[in-house]
Amino acid sequence: MKFAIRSACLASVFALGVVGAQAADLTYEAPVVAAPAAFNWTGFYVGVHGGVAAGDFKYPGDITATSGNQVFSLLNGELEQDASGGFGGAQIGYNWQFNPNWVVGVEADIAAASYEGKISGNFNTIGNFGGNFDAGSEVEWFGTVRGRLGYAWDNLLLYGTGGFAYGSVKSSISANINGVSVVDESASNTQTGWTVGAGFEYGITKNITLKTEYLYVDLGSETIIDENLNGVHAGLDVETKFHTLKAGLNYKF
Repeated sequence: MKFAIRSACLASVFALGVVGAQAADLTYEAPVVAAPAAFNWTGFYVGVHGGVAAGDFKYPGDITATSGNQVFSLLNGELEQDASGGFGGAQIGYNWQFNPNWVVGVEADIAAASYEGKISGNFNTIGNFGGNFDAGSEVEWFGTVRGRLGYAWDNLLLYGTGGFAYGSVKSSISANINGVSVVDESASNTQTGWTVGAGFEYGITKNITLKTEYLYVDLGSETIIDENLNGVHAGLDVETKFHTLKAGLNYKF
């Protein structure tokens, strides 16, 4: 009986030793975790934006009034006025990522604006006649169609941009001598020009991106007055140039 018990114990120890040796031969391998996929900038997107604008309006030209044998020059050269305001709108575009970090794209945007400037002053004419004038311009809306070229570090994109710009500019000017109106004109024109700038865009998720962008916008020059009326000749243009800084949110399809 004692012999049987001793034999059973030895058999058990031997079995445990065999199992332990087999377990020691086993190696542990951690599960492989797939690396997160790089952000892909290729595709269509739409979004909204808002920002601020600052710059100036310039009025090259001349305004003269004739009274008898006297000619009064109200303007001969150029008026210039500072302007500022805000804007907000929407954009649509397409990006294509290649090689493998470069991104090329095209974007079109349009925004309602309240970018304006006003100037007023007094003057003295020959014969010590006194007068005053008021002038003002406002960009009511503007838009751009631009190409973009950038370099991406995963979900961060730095880019340069440039292209076509357009917008509606409303201008007015009035002047009087000794309380008598000699000029009272206004005009609203759609002006065209160009734009250039740079920005960066950050992918918050695979579909939502946040961007900040600077643009210089030149909407060219338009004639607002060119006439002769009751002894007054008025020839005046408006040049519209401004800087913009905006933030935007895009949804990428």
